Amino acid sequence: MALQQADPHIQCAFVNNGPGALHKLNADLSFIPSLIFIDMNMPLMNGTQCLEEIKKLPRLSKVPVYIYSTAADPLTVAQVKQMGATDFIVKPVSFKELTEILSRILHHHKSFSL
Repeated sequence: MALQQADPHIQCAFVNNGPGALHKLNADLSFIPSLIFIDMNMPLMNGTQCLEEIKKLPRLSKVPVYIYSTAADPLTVAQVKQMGATDFIVKPVSFKELTEILSRILHHHKSFSL
């Protein structure tokens, strides 16, 4: 909902867990998202494990991946960035603040695609 609020023209694909994300990404080889957001605390597979598997897919090597969680342990942030995550987002308390963060991310990536 926050992505839709940040940009009403954006098309979002959602999955409930890491294996679901990998299935979606592997089921349609023509599907290359503009951005990937991974929740660190997903069921069945955590965000680090999911990031590791996504980074094994060569066609997605240039896709920015953002990990998000309610807390940002500096070691975890450093680890996911070293693994190839573009950045780590701490989930804000308010929906408005989340929308603002996502707006900045979308604006940043749109400026590089022009």
